[in-house]
Amino acid sequence: MTQNQVALLFFDLALILLVAQLAGRAARALGQPAVLGEIVAGILLGPTLLHGSLSDTLFPTDLRPYLSALANVGLALFMFVVGLEFDYGRLRGFGRVTGVTALSAALVPFGLGSLLALHLAGTHHSEHHLGFVLFFGVAMSITAFPVLARILVDRRMNRTLVGSIALSAAAACDLAAWTMLAIVQAMVGGGGSAHWTTALVVPFAGLLAFVVRPLLKRLLTHDGEAVPLTVTRFITVVAGLFASAAVTELIGLHFVFGAFLYGLVVPRKATEKAREELMQHSHTGTAFLLPVYFVVSGFKVDLSTMGFSGLLELLLIVLTAVFGKVAGTYLAARTQGMTSRHSAVLATLMNTRGLTELIVLGVGLQIGMLDNSLYSQMVVMAVVTTGMAGVLLRRLVGPEDHNLLEEPSAPAPLAEAGDRTGR
Repeated sequence: MTQNQVALLFFDLALILLVAQLAGRAARALGQPAVLGEIVAGILLGPTLLHGSLSDTLFPTDLRPYLSALANVGLALFMFVVGLEFDYGRLRGFGRVTGVTALSAALVPFGLGSLLALHLAGTHHSEHHLGFVLFFGVAMSITAFPVLARILVDRRMNRTLVGSIALSAAAACDLAAWTMLAIVQAMVGGGGSAHWTTALVVPFAGLLAFVVRPLLKRLLTHDGEAVPLTVTRFITVVAGLFASAAVTELIGLHFVFGAFLYGLVVPRKATEKAREELMQHSHTGTAFLLPVYFVVSGFKVDLSTMGFSGLLELLLIVLTAVFGKVAGTYLAARTQGMTSRHSAVLATLMNTRGLTELIVLGVGLQIGMLDNSLYSQMVVMAVVTTGMAGVLLRRLVGPEDHNLLEEPSAPAPLAEAGDRTGR
């Protein structure tokens, strides 16, 4: 790097962090999660404003690979935290209610999204038609668990009946979506490796579960008791995280899968204190680096060239995404005996997509399932559906709605994940 590039890189980092903070505060002032403001800020710093002259001046092409590298590090840390915060007990949640809700909230938007993909395939050509259809279905079925948790904590709904079911169903949806996305990438071979190498993820997952997990337990506990997370222990865990991300990238899957799997295998029992410290330290890194990811993602979003046909496609995408997730969740909740108000609140919560959607779309763009115009439209859909949650919840839930703000009638694993990530 030249001296000017180094100076501009540091200037850009300062600018990104300041803009992200201001945008996040503005979003919170409007009753929205901070991540929504950060995503919008990243889009506005891209080619959408002033036909790209602003982004070309602030972020010249020769500097963008360095920003992308920092963004990838932040993304790996975030996916590690998502896996680390995943509580398997949430899958049990409220039993049949959670299972039916999660299944319907995933399958209905997946089916409608796949049908929409068949229509869009005529104007957005893909070399792998089946992969395109399946990917689009996955992208439509996403529910952003971290953003959902943040919304519930902000509204003091995280320990309510509806909040508990939403968290349980969202956890199941997320796990199913990442699994399906891995299958789609393995099908299309978008990672640069031969298709057969992606099958190595199965023995690698076994290695993580049966070799790395016991080693991590020995590292984070002593005589069955949690130990303080020293600098050496933290660096060892993070080194394993990046090694895991590297392995999945090399075998043909996106590195986010390796980071997520590594977070999943960190032991839960007797390591609560160490896990808490791990999440706090990791959150510091994501708070610094994820805004860079939003800007790098914004480089690929150009809404200035969207014509009338593009607006129609965008409208169709948003309507399909909202109807699929809301209808699927609402109908499932009603069949399980929930009231219409409870069901509407649950459907509104499950329609939240946030950063999780942005990550899935980034994978789709990388493996050739999306072109730039469709990627831009899908990013807008993620922003709209996330923003809808706050607006609709203010109408559906008020301080006087004690029946929606009551504690669950049965014990259930409850998450405080949003306190840390909020994404």
